[in-house]
Amino acid sequence: MILYNTTYNISRLAEKDWLDWMKTVQIPAMMATGLPTENKMLRLLTEIENEGVTYSVQYSFPTMEDYLAYQTEHQAAFQERHHARYKERYVSFRTLLEEI
Repeated sequence: MILYNTTYNISRLAEKDWLDWMKTVQIPAMMATGLPTENKMLRLLTEIENEGVTYSVQYSFPTMEDYLAYQTEHQAAFQERHHARYKERYVSFRTLLEEI
């Protein structure tokens, strides 16, 4: 199993809208690609002092090939749509993990 994680630090002023948009638009669209089999959204409880709130959004892919298909066919569009909506109100980084 491959776990694709994006960690977001979102502005507190945009947090409510971001959570709603992620739950009703972005995550369902990602799942509709048929490539990830599960998803989770988690809020970090050990926050650092800054102007935002940190979340981890995780997608499980059965194989590396499924993840690579997502990366090739969909990733740029999902990232561009997120960036266009929340420009200058978030920072993020991505990690790719393999279940052992």
